[in-house]
Formats: sequence, structure tokens, C-alpha cells
Amino acid sequence: MGRGKTVGIGFFEKYLSLWVVLCMVAGVMIGTYLPGIPKFLSRFEYAQVSIPIAILIWLMIYPMMLKVDFQSIKDVRKNPKGLYVTWITNWLIKPFTMFAIAWLFFFVFFKALIPTELARDYLAGAILLGAAPCTAMVFVWSHLTKGNAAYTVVQVATNDLIILIAFTPIVAFLLGVGGVKIPWDTLILSVVLFVVIPLAAGILTRNTVIRSRGIDHFEQRFIPKFRNITVLGLLLTLVIIFSFQGEVILNNPLHIVLIAVPLVLQTFMIFFIAYFTSKILGLPHNIAAPAGMIGASNFFELAVAVAISLFGANSPAALATIVGVLTEVPVMLVLVKIANNTSKWFPSRIDEPDKA
Repeated sequence: MGRGKTVGIGFFEKYLSLWVVLCMVAGVMIGTYLPGIPKFLSRFEYAQVSIPIAILIWLMIYPMMLKVDFQSIKDVRKNPKGLYVTWITNWLIKPFTMFAIAWLFFFVFFKALIPTELARDYLAGAILLGAAPCTAMVFVWSHLTKGNAAYTVVQVATNDLIILIAFTPIVAFLLGVGGVKIPWDTLILSVVLFVVIPLAAGILTRNTVIRSRGIDHFEQRFIPKFRNITVLGLLLTLVIIFSFQGEVILNNPLHIVLIAVPLVLQTFMIFFIAYFTSKILGLPHNIAAPAGMIGASNFFELAVAVAISLFGANSPAALATIVGVLTEVPVMLVLVKIANNTSKWFPSRIDEPDKA
């Protein structure tokens, strides 16, 4: 990724929503007909964090962190406008619009369909999604829209650094406004476990392999070994979560659709905010498209991880974050098509910070 090499969306990623549905069915069946399995797994916890799920989540997040080239941050000063769009959209707009839209739907429009207690939990899950902008799949969306891969690396690298600082206070603030009790110790522990540790491990691994074998070996041979591990870890995690969620889903099947409505609406809105702001600023399409994509898509692995840590694998909040996984790929593919069909709206020049 550091040298602008990207790959198209893979087989597992392309049909991610289908796999999520299959995992949901499998998990619900396990929870219904083999309840001893989730009961056994629930015994392995530390500080409210499920150890089996934590291991699987590390399998999801660690390969993503390997792809981020923090050396690219030195290029920030060469063309900062696109980064300003990304930062402002992701951290000053997205978390708060997600809260507002989710609150409006769960507590007003769907008030007769969703009990207040469930609405509060679903809102918490939506908040976690809104405060976790994409750090991995955006490379795929950037590639599919012919985005500037080097600039996308800069956007992702700086975004990961901001997550370390901004994620916890934003989530804590919005949860407090939403009336959710904030377990600060668990929230901070979640960020350490699922951001700081895998990020540090990714940086250490990346630097070690590149120093010993070179950048070409790292990008062409080492990274591809992890291609399907992230998706596999995600799917196994979902099976476990849905085994805990079986009763909630069977009792409230309509809620899956109701949760999806504000999440999808938010995705489209955030994309167009960043996309049209980039147009107003005169940025080229190869920077504008990734700027829109990184805000619209979510670091749903982190959202799922924190939801499980804060509220438990069988919580409605965790279910809400999983609905985000369910809607992510099809919605983002629609946005990719929109971006490609409107590329003529933008200047044709190509800005490549790594060659400036």
C-alpha cells in the first residue's frame, strides 16, 4: 500500500453481506438448538471482555494495521486540502450526525415499534459506528474509484492516529448524551486492546519485515498471506455473537431493518458531504472519491469489538453494530458507482503527494 499498489475487492469481501446473513442464521440456530455452546464460551471473560471474541477480533484488525504506512504522514503538508475534508467530516461531523439521525429514527419515527430501552441500546451501537471511520476497506473503495492510492494511505494513517486520541472522548460524550452509562475503564481498555496493541504490532511487524526482506516482499508476499484472515475472523466472531443474539433476533426480526434505515441514510449523507466539499474546493476526483469513501464507510471491526466489551456479545448494542456490517458492502458499492459516474464533475489533474 505504501507504494500505491492496491487490489480489487476480493471474493469474500464482495459477498460480505451474504456471509453475514449466513453467519446470522448459523449463530441463531446454534443459540437455539445448541445453547450449551454460547453458555460455555461466555465463561471465558476478563474485565467484561470475551477472550475468544477478543482473539478473533485481533485476527480481524491486525492485518489491517499492517497495511498502514505511517511514513506517508510526512506527505501531509504537500496537499492538505483533501486531508482537511477527511478530518473534519470524520471527527467533527460524522459522529454527531450519526447520533442525531439514529436518535430521530429510534426515538421518534420508530417509537411505536422499538421499546425505549432497546432504542437506547441501538443508539449506543450506532454511536460506536459513527465514531469509527474506515481504516482498511477504504483501500478497496479507493482502488475501485481510481483514487490516488498514495494519498489514501496518508488519509488512513492520519485517521488511525486521530482514533487513538478522539475515539474515546467522542464515544463517551455521545453515550452520555444518549443516556447510556459510561463504563470508562472498559471503554479505555477496549481502545487499548483493539487499537493501540494491534496498531503497535502492525507497525513493528511492518518495519521488521521491510528491513529484513524489503518492501516488495512485504507487499507482494507477506501481506497476501493475511488476505482472508480478516474476513474469516469477522465471520467466526459473528457466528458467536449471533449465537448470543438468537433470542433478540427471533423476538424482534423487524428491528434488523429498522436499525439499517438510519445507518444507510447516514452513509449516503456523509459521503456526499465530503464528496461535494471536495468539489467546491477544486480537488481532483482521485482525492475526492477516497475522501468521501473513508467517511462513509466504518471501521466496523472496532465498533463491534467495543460494543462487545462495553455491553456484552448478547447486547442489542452489539447487534446494531453488526447491522452496520450487514449493510456496509452493498451500500459502498452503490457509492462507488455514483463516484465513477460523476468523475467528470471534477478537475482532471492528478495530485500524487509521494511524487511531489
